[in-house]
Amino acid sequence: MFDLVIFLVVALLGFRLLGMLGVGRFGTWPAGAAHAMAAMLVVTASAHFVPESVTVMPNHADLVRMVPPSVPYPDVMVYVTGVLELLGAAGLVLAATRRAAGICLALLFVLLLPANIYAAVSDVPFGGDEATPLWVRIPEQLLYIAVVLWVARSAPRGSVRALRHELVG
Repeated sequence: MFDLVIFLVVALLGFRLLGMLGVGRFGTWPAGAAHAMAAMLVVTASAHFVPESVTVMPNHADLVRMVPPSVPYPDVMVYVTGVLELLGAAGLVLAATRRAAGICLALLFVLLLPANIYAAVSDVPFGGDEATPLWVRIPEQLLYIAVVLWVARSAPRGSVRALRHELVG
């Protein structure tokens, strides 16, 4: 899981470099962070749909094992959270929906925290590796919450007209 933090930081620096080179979309740190988080979410969401036979990366079965026993329909929940991550990523990329997406993703990350705690406490392996310890999982989840809330707070107030302009040009 710590690899995701590295991915997030490298993506952020890459987007900011593009911003410094004149790509206006990545002109601020919050905009770069929004795109970096979106890229990371596409990567993490992909695992929700990868069959168990794929062992080069975390897969659907790995994520199902993380779901606490008290949560009904763990298989379905993994698919649903994957879709929500993809929708959140799309929302972060569009400036007009960035605020709402950041707030919704923060809520999603809070709701996913029990699964991360369960996986660490129950020593659930992930992606063929040993279980990620709790002392790594919780700060990592808090980092993601902080980033999406910072992005949401920095985003311009969205409007239908701004979204239409962004989509159509």
